[in-house]
Amino acid sequence: MLSRYATKLAIALLKLFALLPYGFVARLGDGLGWLLYQLPSGRKRIVHINLKLCFPEWSDERREDVAQRHFRHAIRSYLERSVQWFGSAKKLEKLIEVDSEVDLLDPDMPPTLLLGFHFVGIEAGSIFINYSLRRQCGSLYQPMSNPELEEVAKSARSRFGADMASRADSARVVLRWLRDRKPVMLGADMDYGARNSTFVPFFGVPTCTLTAVGRLAKVGHAQVLPFIGEVLPNYKGYRLKVFKPWENYPTGDDEADARRMNAFLEEKILLMPEQYYWVHKRFKTRPPGEPSVY
Repeated sequence: MLSRYATKLAIALLKLFALLPYGFVARLGDGLGWLLYQLPSGRKRIVHINLKLCFPEWSDERREDVAQRHFRHAIRSYLERSVQWFGSAKKLEKLIEVDSEVDLLDPDMPPTLLLGFHFVGIEAGSIFINYSLRRQCGSLYQPMSNPELEEVAKSARSRFGADMASRADSARVVLRWLRDRKPVMLGADMDYGARNSTFVPFFGVPTCTLTAVGRLAKVGHAQVLPFIGEVLPNYKGYRLKVFKPWENYPTGDDEADARRMNAFLEEKILLMPEQYYWVHKRFKTRPPGEPSVY
């Protein structure tokens, strides 16, 4: 965990970067990512393990290429928290284009779960979908180990009217938000342990997958709107892609609903594999009796 001094310095740098042209910060992050990729690291090793598990048919050269491009994206995304957290709404409007298959300003929008996936643009996408809704919404977050940084992140993520709640309080709070007709943002494609999860395939690998989305949608009578934040080429900013609500979901079968979520995610990853969050230990929790892959 960062020391208090290092945390204050990191926050100060992010605020400084927010004042600089986005293209400069993005290029700086890209270059830093390339440099760090040249060094041995635990995160680099995780990226390669994940890619080899998910794409065994790829050549070593292709995996190396995707791994390096992803590492550059991942490091760059941390520097780009500057504009995402501290940039003005006007600046974000210039950087983020919205491609939505639904009317985000619909005053009669039914209870809605906004399901985000962990591509490197998820931070920009989550903040801007909140801004685009022009209404108060709820958002779940995973607590950070650094409380000072967590407070800054919560403040930044809620600046366009989002109520924030920890995942530990999720079910009770989310159902209350849905009753109040607040759209709720959440992510479910990380490994949060076996509790409230099931093992279903993700690129053919049995993967610990949360069942909470289907359960919350059922109890809260909510539609599920998937969304993705995509980083545009040539340092042009981001695209917020919002998809149509899933039909015939949930089914009431936790495993079938989890399979559907993973299948949807696989389809989107194949369009831009370098942008998915491979630095995360997606396969940390293994089925009973299976050894760690890391």
